[in-house]
Amino acid sequence: MPKTTFTRALLMSACSMAFALPAVAQESAADAVDPNVIIVTAQNRAQNVNDVPIAISVVNAEQLQQAGFSNMNDIGKIAPAVQLNQDQGTIKVTVRGVGTNSNDESQDTSVVVNIDGEYMNRPQALSIALFDLDRVEVLRGPQGTLYGRNSTGGAINFITRKPGKEFAANASASYGNYNAVRLDGGVTVPLGDVGGIRLAGFYDEHDGYVKHPARGPFNLRGFNFPAFAGGRSDDNKSYGGRASIQLEPTDALTVYVAGEYAKREFTPQAFAAADLNAAGNGPTNSNCATAPGFSQVAPAYAARGQVLCIPNQTNFLANFNRGEYQAPAFGLGKLTQDTYALRGRLAYEVSDALTISYIGGYRKFDGTPGQVITLPVNYRSFGWNQQTSTQSHELRFAGEASGITYQVGGFYFKETVNSESSFATTFGPNVVTLSYFGRDITSESKSAFGQVEVPLGETLTAVGGLRYTENSRDALYRNATPFGAGPPDPQLFGVDPARRDFANLRFKTIFPLSSREDKVTWLAGLNYKPNNDTLIFAKASTGFKGGGFDSVGDYKPESNTAYELGWKQTFGDQSQHQFNLGGFYYDYKDLQVSVLLDTAVGGQTFNAGKAKIWGIEASADFALSDNDRFHASVNYLNAEYKELFAQFNVFDTTSALNGIGDLDPVTPGVQQPNFAGNRPPFSPEWVITAGYDHTFNLGGAGTVRASANTTFKSSYFTDFYNYRDGQQKAFTQTDVSLEYKPENGSFSLTAFAKNLENMRPLTYGSFVSAGPFDDVFNWQFGTPGTYGVRLAVDF
Repeated sequence: MPKTTFTRALLMSACSMAFALPAVAQESAADAVDPNVIIVTAQNRAQNVNDVPIAISVVNAEQLQQAGFSNMNDIGKIAPAVQLNQDQGTIKVTVRGVGTNSNDESQDTSVVVNIDGEYMNRPQALSIALFDLDRVEVLRGPQGTLYGRNSTGGAINFITRKPGKEFAANASASYGNYNAVRLDGGVTVPLGDVGGIRLAGFYDEHDGYVKHPARGPFNLRGFNFPAFAGGRSDDNKSYGGRASIQLEPTDALTVYVAGEYAKREFTPQAFAAADLNAAGNGPTNSNCATAPGFSQVAPAYAARGQVLCIPNQTNFLANFNRGEYQAPAFGLGKLTQDTYALRGRLAYEVSDALTISYIGGYRKFDGTPGQVITLPVNYRSFGWNQQTSTQSHELRFAGEASGITYQVGGFYFKETVNSESSFATTFGPNVVTLSYFGRDITSESKSAFGQVEVPLGETLTAVGGLRYTENSRDALYRNATPFGAGPPDPQLFGVDPARRDFANLRFKTIFPLSSREDKVTWLAGLNYKPNNDTLIFAKASTGFKGGGFDSVGDYKPESNTAYELGWKQTFGDQSQHQFNLGGFYYDYKDLQVSVLLDTAVGGQTFNAGKAKIWGIEASADFALSDNDRFHASVNYLNAEYKELFAQFNVFDTTSALNGIGDLDPVTPGVQQPNFAGNRPPFSPEWVITAGYDHTFNLGGAGTVRASANTTFKSSYFTDFYNYRDGQQKAFTQTDVSLEYKPENGSFSLTAFAKNLENMRPLTYGSFVSAGPFDDVFNWQFGTPGTYGVRLAVDF
C-alpha cells in the first residue's frame, strides 16, 4: 500500500472510531487526580512541576488543543518567551537570547528538541513531526547532566500520548479562514492487563498566507523573465500517522515502541525584498549619503576607489504590505519533505534503589530531489539530494538509596547528512549556476552524565551533576563554479540548472574536513523546601554547543555559564493558586555567528565574542472561583554583546566587494569590525502575557467557557547587525475562544479567533550582498490572524 494511502487510512480509521463510539465516561484512577497538580518528567522521573528546580513551562493536551497547536511554528502560542526564526521552512529556536542563526549542515542547535527522548537535530524535520501530544515541557537554561544531548539555551520536550490498558479515543476536526482544515485522531485498544496499542494520525492543510500579484514578462539586466500568473506562498499540506505499543508484562518491566511517518508539501513563504540596486534605492556617485539611511564603513578603502556602504538606517520595511507583495523574478518555489521515525523505551525496576532504562530512536528525513526555492531578486536554490539520518541511544541507571536520589547514564548520537544543491542566477541573457555544492557529513557525540540529590536535612537538598561529552565530525565538501581558467563550464553556464556529476565539472574544489572536541560541564545547586507548597532553589550550571566547520575552516564550541535563583509557591485552601519568580545571569563565550559573504563558498561561521545576558521571570495562575481563572507572566531580558568580532556585508558602489572583515587593508594585521553593545537577535526586552477564562454553567445543558489571552512583545532585532530594517517594533497578539461542552463532557464545540490584531511580526530580516548587482534586504513574517470552528471528542 502506498505511504500516502496508508497514512490517510490510518487517520480516517482513528477519527471514525472516535466519533462513532458512544460517549461513555471512562472511570479510572485518573479521575481522582488533583487537578491543581501538574506531573512532569523534566528530570526523568514523575514529579509535581512545583518540586522541579528548573524554570519550566508545561502545557497539557487540552491546552494544546485550545491554543491550536499543530507544529513547531506554533510554539510561541504556548510558550511566549520562546522566539522563532523562520527561513523558508527551516525553524530556529531562541530562548532567553540564546539560539542558532544558521542552517549550516554541520552546526548543532543551542536549544535541543526531543520527542519522547529522541533528539531532533535538524530544524527542517520539526515542522512536520508533531502530533498526538500529551504535553509539552519547555525548559530554560543549560541542560545536560540529567539526560540526552547537551545544550546552552534550554530544551523543548514533546511527550506523545501513550497507549494504556483501557480503551480510549480522541478526534478533532477544525475549519477556518485560508481554507484551513485540521484533522486529528487517535484510538487506544487494550491488550488485556498487559498493555495496549495506539493508532494516531493527522491531516493539516491551508492556503497560502501571503498573496503575490500577477505581473507580465520583463527584462532585468539582459535576461527575459516570463510572466507570473500570481499565486500564494506560505501554504501547507501535511499528514502523518503513528502506531505505538506499550506493554507491562510484569510490575517491574515497561516496554514502549512507536513508528511514525509524516509528509509535508508546501510553498515556502517567499521573501519580501528591497532591491538596493533598483533606481532610487541605493547610493550613487560613490557617495553613501546619496541614498537615505546608508552609512559609510571602512573609509580606508576609499583610497582604492571603493566606497563601502551599509543600510543601517534605511526604512524600506515600512512600505511593505506583509500579506501581499511581489514574488521573486522566478516566481515561487515548492518543497516536499518526508520523515520516518522509530523509537522506543525499555525500563526495568530492579528495586526501589535501581531502575534501568534505555531510550533509542532512529529517524530519516528526505527532501524530494529537484525541489526549488526562489530568492530575490533573480536567484534560485535547488536541492538535488537532501537526506539526513539520525540515531540516538541513552542508557540510564536511576533510583534512591539512603535518601539520595541519583541518575547516571550514557548517551550516543550519530547523524549522517548527504546534501547536494546549487545556486543559480542570471548573467545577461544566460542562466548561470553560480555555485554547485556537495556536503557529506558524519557527526558523532558520546557522553556520560550523572546527577545526585543529597538531603542536608528535612528541608534542604544539595544537587550536583557532571557531564563529559566527546564530539567528532568528518565531512567531504565539494564546491564547483562555472568560472576558472578558460571559458565557462558549459554544464553550469548558459543551461538550465540540473543535477550534475561532480567528476565532470571543470572548476571544482574537493576537500575533507574534520573537527574534534571534548568538554566537561557541571551543575551545582541547593533546593530549600520548608513545606509542600514552597520551593526555593539556587544553582549554577554550564552548557556548551559543539563546534564545526564551513568551507573556509573550522570554528570552536560556544559555552554558557549560567546562574539562577527561583521561587515556586503554591497557595490557597486547595493549593489552587500558583506564583513563580526567578532570575538568571548568563556568561556566554565564543558565540558562533554565521554570515553569507561569498556565494561561491556558501555561509561562513566563526567564533565572534562574548555576551552577558540576565533577566527576571515571573508568572502567576489564580483560580478566582470555581468558574474563573486568571494567569499572567512577565519576562524581562537584558542581553548585550560585550565583544562581537564579525564582518560587514556591504553595498560597494564599484560592485567589487560584497563583504569585508578588515576595516583597513593598508594597516598590517586585521582590524575586524566589533559589534559590541549590540543586542542578540530575537531577544525582546519584555514579554508580557495575560489570560482569563470564565465558565458559564448552563445546568443540564452543559457549560460554555470563554477565554481571552494576550501577549505583548517589545521590539527585537532579527540579526546581530541591529539595522533599522531588521527591527520588529513592539506588538501585541490576542486570542479569544468560546467552547461549549454538554453536561456529560462527551464532546466540545469551539469557535476561535487568533491574533485579532492581524499582526505579522518579523521572523527573518537580513541584508544580503551576494553578487555584483545583488544587494537585497530580505524579510519574512509570522502567521496572520486566523479564525474558525473546531469539534472534538476525547474519552
